[in-house]
Amino acid sequence: MSIDVTNETVWDIDVKAFSDLGVWVLDQMRVSTSSDLAILFVDPEPIAELHDRWMGLQGPTDVMSFPMDELRPGDDDQEPEEGVLGDLVICPWVAAQQAAAAGHGAMEEMLLLAIHGILHLLGYDHATEQEERQMFGLQRQLLLTFFAARSRPVTQATLPAGSADALALWDAAHAGKGTKGSGHGSGRVDPGMRGAR
Repeated sequence: MSIDVTNETVWDIDVKAFSDLGVWVLDQMRVSTSSDLAILFVDPEPIAELHDRWMGLQGPTDVMSFPMDELRPGDDDQEPEEGVLGDLVICPWVAAQQAAAAGHGAMEEMLLLAIHGILHLLGYDHATEQEERQMFGLQRQLLLTFFAARSRPVTQATLPAGSADALALWDAAHAGKGTKGSGHGSGRVDPGMRGAR
């Protein structure tokens, strides 16, 4: 299994935790250990461009999922499928804003977003109330069991001292243009529509 985690932001992010999380979630969901997943952390501008291009929605969002081989969770009766699961793009700036509103750390929010994105890659959605209950319950369970199974605590994501607020700068640059950071409004993107790694 290849979990490729890339951080293109100034945020200090424990990429090993996301690699561990990817392995944990794929194992729990019985996806082949030969499958590949890429997780990319980007600033507001690149994710806003992807959000507009693939979803037709304006403004930065928290996470976008780009499925490839449409792998699905396995079960005890069949061999797990293998292939390229897809790519996740996460914006730490939007995640930090959501984390502050929810009363927890940015790292916990980004880990939850990574699980959310992986579940989208595996075909889960939250378009109906029933789907939302199932998906959100599963992502919470996966996050809690990941924390419980870890032998060491997760290092918090931090910004270097003096870092400019890229989300505020994005909002200021796009003020009056009808755009505003939108939080999670994306979801799945059609198969084969991959964003930049």
